[in-house]
Amino acid sequence: MQASQIEIVPFSPDHLDAAVALSRQAGWPHRAEDWQMALALSDGMVAIEGDRVVGTVLVTPYKQDCATINMVIVAKTMRGRGLGRRLMDAALRIAGDRPLRLVATTEGLPLYQKLGFHETGTVLQHQGLAGEIPAPAGTEAATADDLPGIMALDCLAFGADRENLLSYLAKVGAFAVIRRDGGLSGFACLRVFGRGEVIGPVVATNIEDARKLIKHHIARRPGRFLRLDTTAAAGLSPWLAEHGFAHVGGGIAMTNPSVGDAAAPAATTFALANQALG
Repeated sequence: MQASQIEIVPFSPDHLDAAVALSRQAGWPHRAEDWQMALALSDGMVAIEGDRVVGTVLVTPYKQDCATINMVIVAKTMRGRGLGRRLMDAALRIAGDRPLRLVATTEGLPLYQKLGFHETGTVLQHQGLAGEIPAPAGTEAATADDLPGIMALDCLAFGADRENLLSYLAKVGAFAVIRRDGGLSGFACLRVFGRGEVIGPVVATNIEDARKLIKHHIARRPGRFLRLDTTAAAGLSPWLAEHGFAHVGGGIAMTNPSVGDAAAPAATTFALANQALG
């Protein structure tokens, strides 16, 4: 059957079980709860062959500032038939005129390049079991009153207003913060994800604070399986490997349109929420 005979329809909660099965086929660790979170924050489409879901794509908007395209999966039996292009075309229609970001696999890179996406960096996935380490000085658990400051700091670093994402993370995860000069100078979130838990986003004004924030969560999770998605540019990768979190993969960060050189932001995203959400 040709991809042109397959129907592309809006992604609904009824498609979640099939989406989980597709992501497992692709070797991804996402649980049903991880898909539910992604869908709650996103609009998406699925490809249907008969009564079977054979492809997915989600678009996560951050107001009008930008959107991430994520969870682009095509069933193994359907690859090479143009279905990925049809799903991406549907995603571009959903995104409208927002600037776009995504993390590409090597296999998906040629398609994204044809669609006008440009490489901006490398995402590095690290994971492993947390060792027993002392809690760092200078970090503390966030309170509900810290959420506006967390949102403001994240907007500086990410370059977009991610209020919906951070509000969701505040419900399902735990934030650590660093306070300095009467305000917040860094934060890190921890939440259940995939095989264990993920630390991210991590935003700070310098790499030393980023390491402290990560240590805050590691110290409270001895023996637990933890994951972090960082970037090569952030400079954390060697330090994470030294602390038992092996580099196990990643992807290629891309934008459309191309992003030119800009002034250095007042804060830096040292770890992503995950590869899908940025």
